[in-house]
This record gives sequence, structure tokens and C-alpha cells, in this order.
Amino acid sequence: MFTQIKTVVRNSQSTLLQDAIGAGALVVMMVVALHVPGMA
Repeated sequence: MFTQIKTVVRNSQSTLLQDAIGAGALVVMMVVALHVPGMA
């Protein structure tokens, strides 16, 4: 199983970075959206 995970990571390394950036952007947007009503 560990070798399968390593193979998947090795084959999709470029998209993993893009997915991580996208997930980070979603987290930032969620945090901002949750704090905006408290600012008003």
C-alpha cells in the first residue's frame, strides 16, 4: 500500500501542488466569510 501511495504522489506531483494551493485558498475564503459578519 505504501508503494502505491508513493507511486501516486510521484506521478501526480504537479497537480498536488495546485490542489494544495486551491485547498489553501478555500480555507482562507471560508475564514474570511465567517469573520465578515462579526465586523459589521
